[in-house]
Amino acid sequence: MNYPFFTLLVGAFLLLCFYLYLKHNHWKRNGIPTVKGCIPILGHLLPLMTGRTNFAEFIQKAYKEYKGYSMVGIYKGITPLLLVRDPNLVKTVLQSNFTSFHENGWKVEPDVDPLLAKNPFFCYGDVWSNGRKRLTYAFSNVRLKILFTAVTGVCEKFENFLNKQLEKNNKYEVELKSLFSKFTGEVVANAGFGIEGHCFGDAQDANAFDQLFVDLFPQSLLSTIGSYLPSIKRFLKIKLLSPRLDQFFRNVVTENLEIRRKETVPRNDFLQLMIDMEKTGELIDEEVLAAHAVSFFGDGVQTSSATLRFIGYDLAVHPDIQEKLRNEVISTIAKHGGLTYEALKDMTYMNQVISESQRCHAAICFMHKVCTEEFELQGSDGLTYRAQPGTEIFISVHGLHSDPTYWVNPEVFDPERFNDERKQTIEKMTFLPFGEGPRICVGIRMAMLQMKACLANLLRNYKLELSPKTHIPLKISANHILTEVDDGIWVYVSKL
Repeated sequence: MNYPFFTLLVGAFLLLCFYLYLKHNHWKRNGIPTVKGCIPILGHLLPLMTGRTNFAEFIQKAYKEYKGYSMVGIYKGITPLLLVRDPNLVKTVLQSNFTSFHENGWKVEPDVDPLLAKNPFFCYGDVWSNGRKRLTYAFSNVRLKILFTAVTGVCEKFENFLNKQLEKNNKYEVELKSLFSKFTGEVVANAGFGIEGHCFGDAQDANAFDQLFVDLFPQSLLSTIGSYLPSIKRFLKIKLLSPRLDQFFRNVVTENLEIRRKETVPRNDFLQLMIDMEKTGELIDEEVLAAHAVSFFGDGVQTSSATLRFIGYDLAVHPDIQEKLRNEVISTIAKHGGLTYEALKDMTYMNQVISESQRCHAAICFMHKVCTEEFELQGSDGLTYRAQPGTEIFISVHGLHSDPTYWVNPEVFDPERFNDERKQTIEKMTFLPFGEGPRICVGIRMAMLQMKACLANLLRNYKLELSPKTHIPLKISANHILTEVDDGIWVYVSKL
């Protein structure tokens, strides 16, 4: 036997064991409770990488199991992650000490995903600040009133589409993701780029905007592994945005610029606003415009349609609430002489229904931040942790939204939680449908505008009933970034 080699091998093995021991005892040494189920090298990743659960469910379970603690430790491989549960800590991370936690945890490589790298969600520093300023300007009240003209046009297309389906049958059975993606996809095409989205055509079009979003963030084994192990993602240069969509939006911008250079009258859409802001003499950065187009598309189609489908589900399950909301819609439209911008702002019960549905079914169930400057987090229970630059921080949005500490009977769908009187009692940082702090979603007003327009147009003419195809309780998919439902949410739409 080669004893020196064997001794070296045993020594290396023992060193590895000691190294892993130190790594997997990080939270114990810092006095922070650790989620059960940690295994050497993989930490808590095994059930995530095998698809048995998704990270949102894992984070939510950890949030619930460690009730009474302000923070909980997790291991992503050998990397320690921190879940903060205390609303005061959430405020520290998202708002009051934003400079120490200003980066989002999801990263993209500029050379791999150049368009996403300019998205305010993924970037930081001057690129983030400049991009956010542009989008804030684009979604101001004055600009939204201009974009609303395109939204009302989509409402007419939506109504014509439903009437056409109901000519074939008194009840139109449809999956809500499919239905509402048609609406949001057409809004993005019309109000965003001044083009037809082809979402309401008779035949399914692969280039229709409601079909394009299927490829927005393609799922694969490599992309799943890469989301948990960024070093592998960087090494293999795994793209988050599909190459098809990358090229599609570059073409949209190039073709639109060519057309608009020949037009004398400027258009009233999002792309025109970005063009006007980007002009420096005759030079226009087409890649920046394409990046803004992807941002408008992703935010406008994905998250809004996800929120709408859960609102549709809640209204179908609670016909009394559906009827109350319908009465508000009809009376408010009559009061304002039509479905106007001002009429939508006046629909306060609709705001309550949307908020309660977002509380029950958050489109994005957790937030992921990164510490950028050393900072000591102090929990209300006495736990403290000095976060170092690079420390990843997680916030369970769904955990906070469903915590009985902050919500009475959180499993009950009750829009009255958000009436003028009761919403004043909601504890700060326990309701985060759009995030909070300087990185709060910049497109809130545009999202609310199109969702309210869609719901108002739907409820004043049609009724929603749950189809037997919908499996209750809803089973959340383990393979998506946004909250998705296995087998979908099916309803019957019928004329009033």
